[in-house]
Amino acid sequence: MRTSRRPALDPDTIAIRALGFIASDPERLGRFLAATGIGPETLRSAAAEPRFLAAVIDFLSEDEGAILAFSANEGLAPEAVTFAREALAGRSAGEP
Repeated sequence: MRTSRRPALDPDTIAIRALGFIASDPERLGRFLAATGIGPETLRSAAAEPRFLAAVIDFLSEDEGAILAFSANEGLAPEAVTFAREALAGRSAGEP
């Protein structure tokens, strides 16, 4: 039995998959772009930044239905997404 609470995927992968989930719904993508001020042309380069990746998860987490759908789609516990966000936030704040 697996008892670890760590996600099976690394935080970057979870956030990038979350970005793909957001992008799969044009309405959700529009809200995300408006909320972040990022344009579609700079989305790929922004995805390399831990702070941006944390913002992706933050945005998704604002909608409980979306976070549950994303988690189920990826085969993750919703808590794994929370752990990924915490790890990314720590990295963008200068933690190892």
